[in-house]
Amino acid sequence: MKQRTNVVLLATLVSASAWAQDVTVYGTTMAQMWKSETPGFDKATYAPATQFLGIDATKLGTDALSLHLFGWGRMDLADASSPSGKSGGNLTYGYLQYRFTQANAELKAGRFAIYQGVGVEQVDGISGRADLRGGFNLSGFVGKPVLYKAGDAAQNQPLSETAQREYELQRDFIFGTRIGLRLSRAAEVGVSFLQDGTTPAKAFANLPNTDYTRKQVSGDVRYAPLAGLEFSGRTVLDVASHMPPLKAKNANPSRVAEHDYTLTYKFSPLIVVATNYTERNFQAYFAGTNMPNLFRQTEKDKHHAYGGSLTLGSADSLTVVGDIRRTTRETYGVSYRAGADLRWNFGERKYQSGFGFHWVTAPDVASLTVKVPAYGLGHKEFRAWFMYEAAAVSASLDAILHTFDDKANPNLYGQSSLYELVASLGYKASEHFKFSGDLSYGADAFAKKEVRGLLRSEFRFGFGGKGGK
Repeated sequence: MKQRTNVVLLATLVSASAWAQDVTVYGTTMAQMWKSETPGFDKATYAPATQFLGIDATKLGTDALSLHLFGWGRMDLADASSPSGKSGGNLTYGYLQYRFTQANAELKAGRFAIYQGVGVEQVDGISGRADLRGGFNLSGFVGKPVLYKAGDAAQNQPLSETAQREYELQRDFIFGTRIGLRLSRAAEVGVSFLQDGTTPAKAFANLPNTDYTRKQVSGDVRYAPLAGLEFSGRTVLDVASHMPPLKAKNANPSRVAEHDYTLTYKFSPLIVVATNYTERNFQAYFAGTNMPNLFRQTEKDKHHAYGGSLTLGSADSLTVVGDIRRTTRETYGVSYRAGADLRWNFGERKYQSGFGFHWVTAPDVASLTVKVPAYGLGHKEFRAWFMYEAAAVSASLDAILHTFDDKANPNLYGQSSLYELVASLGYKASEHFKFSGDLSYGADAFAKKEVRGLLRSEFRFGFGGKGGK
């Protein structure tokens, strides 16, 4: 059903570009290849080829109407590089957009990504926004969430057929809106609402294993009373009616899905201080996310963190950034990350280079084995990089090294040091074509040795209704 929807949507939108006055086509072609040697597994060779393609068509009968398309397709030329099979693809977005001449208003219809209020969503439907009188602005969207083969990204495994049906049944509708008020040039506040799914999971006759529905209310603020001083952030409240299992540990669980606040003060062009505080309940915040490859939808952990950074110097010459962060995970305890980066530019930014060092301290984690009753996650991180960019040629070299304090950590499979070295070289043949290649060599917890190669070509061209180039 999803594939048929994609085809109908794509065919409808592509047909509109035939009567456009200005069309721009752009894309990236990537051919990768890597071999890995993983302890306990056979050697594998992967060679996926991926094509990204986008089209922007404007002046569709009127200057206010435009079309925007972007999608990708992948095919494996050797072993399957994804649990979903040796081929795949998706229409990332494809929508018609109409911009009004007043109130900074616009409408979108089709498949689009929404960045407003509570979070980031991918929707098949309609959206709109407009500035109102008195400093108010209003935006909203409604439709059907784009559904994927959901899964556990950490385990690299798709959901079972039963769990996939539960996921799709619960996420049958999505709606969101935000109303904002600009109090002055220095201040703005907003209130948002999001509902993902029309029926609470606990209302189904057969209780599903996971609750994917969401209902959230959010408040956001931005305040910059002085030059160089800015405070911004938001609070997201979980107002959904959850299944009883989610409340088993606590009869009165927190309704906070997220706190995220940042305070920045620029003492001078050479001195900047920033602090940040975050708190997240992963299950409440990510339960029905449109991005199943990025988040574990079944994750029920919670965390809060706070930290700060100090930046000294100018981005045009030499910059030193020191930072420290304290993170508390409900299941793992307290960890600290601290360190610094040194960056500098040469010759009108043609050359850039730097290096950094960070260390992470973390409590021991209980192990399921008797041989290793507990293990540590503390480690040190070293990184160095170099970049060069001229009119037609670009090159870079990036190296990273992790050394773990607990060499008996079973998740490292006997490798106490993990590293990767990446070299890249690019050539811009013209304003419309660019070619580049990457070569990397390294070792991680799952591969004693891994060599990767990437070839990439990027293109962009356009033409107008009157024979434009």
